[in-house]
Amino acid sequence: MLQEKIINTIRVLSAEAIEAANSGHPGLPLGAAPMAYTLWAHEMKHNPLNPKWDNRDRFVLSAGHGSMLMYSLLHLFDYGLPMDELKQFRQLNSLTPGHPEYGHTKGIEISTGPLGQGIANAVGFAMAEAHLAAKFNTPEHKVVDHYTFALSGDGCLMEGISYEAASLAGTLKLGKLILMYDSNQITIEGNTSIAFTESVSKRFEAMNWQVLEVNDGNDIDAIQAALKVAKLEKDKPTIIIVKTIIGYGCPSKQGSHKVHGSPLGADGVAEMKQFLEMPEEPFFVDEDVKLFMKKKVQILAEEEHEWHTMFKAYEAANPELAAEYKAWFSGEIPMDYLESEAFWSYSEKAASRSSSGKILNKIAEVMPNLIGGSADLAPSNNSDMKARGSFSADDYYGSNLHFGVREHAMTAIVNGMQAHGGLKAYAATFFVFSDYMKPAIRLAAMMKLPVTYILTHDSIGVGEDGPTHQPIEQLAMLRSIPNINVIRPADAREVTAAWYTAMTSKETPTALILSRQNLEVLDGSSREALKGAYVVSEAAGTAKAILIGTGSEVGVAIKAQAILKDAGIDVRVVSMPCQELFDMQSDDYKASVLPKDIPTVSIEAATTFGWAKYADLTIGRDDFGLSAPGNVLFDLFGFTGEKVAEKVKAFLA
Repeated sequence: MLQEKIINTIRVLSAEAIEAANSGHPGLPLGAAPMAYTLWAHEMKHNPLNPKWDNRDRFVLSAGHGSMLMYSLLHLFDYGLPMDELKQFRQLNSLTPGHPEYGHTKGIEISTGPLGQGIANAVGFAMAEAHLAAKFNTPEHKVVDHYTFALSGDGCLMEGISYEAASLAGTLKLGKLILMYDSNQITIEGNTSIAFTESVSKRFEAMNWQVLEVNDGNDIDAIQAALKVAKLEKDKPTIIIVKTIIGYGCPSKQGSHKVHGSPLGADGVAEMKQFLEMPEEPFFVDEDVKLFMKKKVQILAEEEHEWHTMFKAYEAANPELAAEYKAWFSGEIPMDYLESEAFWSYSEKAASRSSSGKILNKIAEVMPNLIGGSADLAPSNNSDMKARGSFSADDYYGSNLHFGVREHAMTAIVNGMQAHGGLKAYAATFFVFSDYMKPAIRLAAMMKLPVTYILTHDSIGVGEDGPTHQPIEQLAMLRSIPNINVIRPADAREVTAAWYTAMTSKETPTALILSRQNLEVLDGSSREALKGAYVVSEAAGTAKAILIGTGSEVGVAIKAQAILKDAGIDVRVVSMPCQELFDMQSDDYKASVLPKDIPTVSIEAATTFGWAKYADLTIGRDDFGLSAPGNVLFDLFGFTGEKVAEKVKAFLA
């Protein structure tokens, strides 16, 4: 049977690549090959000749350690991944890295590997599809009409993020989300019974999912029938529980945890080929397999051709809507407005979270594809778009997302929405809870997804909520992640610059670190904040020191400057809302702001970790906060003009 030969080809190629690398995870590719092939060949809408077709179905390998399954599929389906790349699995500069990497290999929709995040990404893809369909489809033309498929293993379903995301998906009735669960009951340490005994089916039923089961993972007819049933359900996402044997095809090792993450060995590969009746020749693909796959690719490509024909009719009937569709998917940004005086004119004394909310709503008026929300804190985060409705099972057209108290899933979901295309996504919560978000923020930075994070209540200024809610080390944590702009603005003008940076970013996420406490409008603040750091208040005479502040502490630095001036000590004050942007400036500019021959003092109500790069003296908080009003804590911990001035005097003495 030809299809069985194709499936076994996938198995053998996967095992051989892992053997050549002497590294990898053969268990999942061998066990899940039938379900993956059945999906890709018969039930998934995609065009290997154009992997970026807007209306393709999305496939997420949440169990990213099984990456060779994906690469074998991409090779056979002619996604431009040659056999030589399979032979270079896990090697330097290959297109077949250890886990799937977005933007690196054609056909990879999202980077996966940290288990469970892929399921949340898939929820994001499905939410994006639902929103775009509500916006652009007409009764006559469904230009946005595709499914999201995810493949997970037992490990994914042990991670908390999976259930955060699955719970939300059930609430939102995302009927075009289908999760295929490779249920082989094996993890690295052994049988799942040692740590994972709940009824997955009952749990998903309780979360408003349709649950289907396939008892034999090699039964492709049953798998295809389940996929067809899943597609018929419009008001519930579907999980298809497929019972598989990990490492199937290698009789001496299948069904054991030893095949999860270790190569089969030369003898194991030979045994597998004999059992599956496959040729001994390494990395072999039979001619009849090649011919079948070539024809299959042509059939798949025809679906996109039909879609383009339909889109032309749609465009003729709805020219304005079609033009808007193209603008959304092109990533078009309203630069005329972002460069206008109207955008840059806002300035008032306010908490930067409040300023952010007003600027967000100004942007929302001119950027209709802006979408985002909060982990149940929108009134505190000021993250609602006032003129937009709420995204819900009853209204997918709404742009305000309600994630519930699910910070980790929220962040991975917006990654999926951003990667889907057509949308500009953001997420919001209290800054201290960025600890829950970090794994997904890290992947956004790695994938170069320009997601925006609105992180409010930025310091000990949170006050009475106490040390559990007062960020101390979180700034250093976010700044340590490559490719993210962490911006802590000092007033409303700098908040404007922060949002400008976020909206114009093409490949870098942006974290807006915003205050609960009110911030005065600084006389010297300006658009120069776009450079990451600038002189906000120059010394009256020759500067004896430079005070560097961020956020609310810039105002403290300016007060200290006045006190020091009265004492005969002139200092310059620099606002540094974003270290990353400042580091990108020219050496001449950086030297003009922070001359090397003038001592520097950093002032930030957070850990001093990382400030040695810029400052000779660091004033910060290297312990946790306390429960008391914010102004009391700022005084107690030394963040006042008077106390900073005393420390600077002692430093210069």
